[in-house]
Amino acid sequence: MSDLIHNKKFPNESEEYREVRNKLLKAEIELRENIEKVAKLRRELPMGGKVKEDYVFDELVNGEVTRVKLTELFEFGKDTLIIYSFMYGPNMEKPCPACTSITDGYNGYVHHLKQRVNFAVVAKSPINRIMKFAKTRGWNKVHFLSSEKSTYNSDYFAETDEGSQMPMCNVFVKKEDGIYHFWGSELLYSPSEGHPRHMDLMWPIWNFLDLTPEGRGTDWHPKLSYD
Repeated sequence: MSDLIHNKKFPNESEEYREVRNKLLKAEIELRENIEKVAKLRRELPMGGKVKEDYVFDELVNGEVTRVKLTELFEFGKDTLIIYSFMYGPNMEKPCPACTSITDGYNGYVHHLKQRVNFAVVAKSPINRIMKFAKTRGWNKVHFLSSEKSTYNSDYFAETDEGSQMPMCNVFVKKEDGIYHFWGSELLYSPSEGHPRHMDLMWPIWNFLDLTPEGRGTDWHPKLSYD
């Protein structure tokens, strides 16, 4: 790669800045290429295991609690389903602030996402409790489900053996002979120092902070309220 990547310069930047910035730019280009390589590897995954059962979830429709099966979450013409597991178990006094931050974002852009895929957010609390909190956040576009009466959370790494809730994202694909698991954000369970980064591509707040001199840091995390 040539040392001269482009001929742009910001006002009053020094030669030292440009030299170091060009080195960083090369690294950013390499990172972009690696992200694309990883995405390609992900797309080339074979189907994972067939789901062991047609999980049944609770949802709230016109104020009434109804039940919906996993297979019913696939709209006609859309064979992919993304499920994010929201950390709000029945024994948790409040939902996870980080999951809440993530879902704030989902509610803003899910109508775009749903042009291509099916999407739902699942938590283990009763559905009325989930929707009561959703109302306080103004979440009116996300499809919320309760896994209170199924083993979905424990089966797909969204719950520890001790019952603690975990922030997993899982992708399922519909085939002629059933529903298959395709991918999960199991980077969450790999050894790491600091942020596990398993949700980085779906949680842009950290990517914004990575652009700053301070970085994302280790002590700051989103809160439920800043009042």
